[in-house]
Amino acid sequence: MKIYSFEKLRFWDELRKLIKDVYLITKSYPDDEKFGIVSQMRRSAVSISSNIAEGSSRISFKDQSHFYQVAYSSLMELLSQFIVSEDLGYCSKEQAKIIRTQMKKISIQINALRKAQLNKIK
Repeated sequence: MKIYSFEKLRFWDELRKLIKDVYLITKSYPDDEKFGIVSQMRRSAVSISSNIAEGSSRISFKDQSHFYQVAYSSLMELLSQFIVSEDLGYCSKEQAKIIRTQMKKISIQINALRKAQLNKIK
C-alpha cells in the first residue's frame, strides 16, 4: 500500500488523535448543539488534516504554504470553539487542557512546515 507524503509527517498521528478526541468529547455535548458547535468543531478538526493533505499534493511551494496556513487557521478556530465549550460547561477544564496541549504541539509543526515551504520560494 502506498504511503503518501502527508502520512509521513511527524505530527500526522498526533493530528489523527486530536480529531478522534474531538469526536469523542463532543459526543457528550447537549443534543441541541448537534448541528451547532458540535458540527463546527468536528468540521474544523477534519479541515486541519484535509488541508495538510491537500497542501502536500500541491506542486508549488507557495500553494503548499497556503494550505498549511489554512490548516493552522482551522486549528485556531478549533481552539476558540473549545474555549467557548469550556465557558458553556460542555467540556471540562481537564478535557480542554488536554486538547490545548495536543494543539500546541500540532501548531508548532504546522508552522514549521509552512515556513519551510515559504523559505523555498525565496
